Amino acid sequence: MSLQAVIFDVDGTLADTERDAHRVAFNEAFREAGLPFSWDIPTYGEYLRVTGGQERMREFLDDHPHQPQLSDADIARIHRRKTDFYVEMVRSGRLSLRPGVLRLLDEMAASGIQAAIATTTTPENVSTLLRTTLGPGAEERFSCIGAGGIVKHKKPAPDIYVHVLGRLGLDPADCVAIEDSNNGLRSALGAGLQVLVTRTEYTENQDFQGALRVLSSLGDPGDMAQIVQGEETGAQVVVDLSLLRQWMAGPGTPFPG
Repeated sequence: MSLQAVIFDVDGTLADTERDAHRVAFNEAFREAGLPFSWDIPTYGEYLRVTGGQERMREFLDDHPHQPQLSDADIARIHRRKTDFYVEMVRSGRLSLRPGVLRLLDEMAASGIQAAIATTTTPENVSTLLRTTLGPGAEERFSCIGAGGIVKHKKPAPDIYVHVLGRLGLDPADCVAIEDSNNGLRSALGAGLQVLVTRTEYTENQDFQGALRVLSSLGDPGDMAQIVQGEETGAQVVVDLSLLRQWMAGPGTPFPG
């Protein structure tokens, strides 16, 4: 076993996109469509249990039969507008990468460790976020970007990770996934990967059993992460390749600090 690739989720993992970007974009699309509801912060958090924006809308409507019921075509149309609103917000510079993401990507590039993406958000959302936060050539940083509806089943099914591993041509034992949610954790574990979780406001109370560690972020030297679940709980760390390798090797490896 040797670390050859790190596979990143996007929403909540690369950037904290959910509360003030995706949620707001949904509400803009609902308003434009003349729908008599919007999603406040707690409601959106509740429906994040459903993976996929169109699926999330359908679940909400099924749970609220008194609201206008939409066809699949209407949901798809509104979701396309939601994507337009989200892309506009990202391009305006409202989002930044979470602590430690850029530092770790730079260290990986310098060390020859591949980066990949496994997400069910739309390819346009991914490319816009990457170009806005990482600049020109952002997508070339990643050996594989698995996004959107390229697999039949979305997370927590393992399909997207199986797809990305196949594109990379790597064994799961030689990769680690970084996720922020229970659905993402289950998806990566189902593909045979070890998983590091950097939780968010929306996912802090979820079940992360099976993760290597659960942290507040990846951390930077001036903004260290805290281990909130797993060995060394409470320790302040900066997640780098050395630490990832130690955690992947399992118990009994020395812990720095």
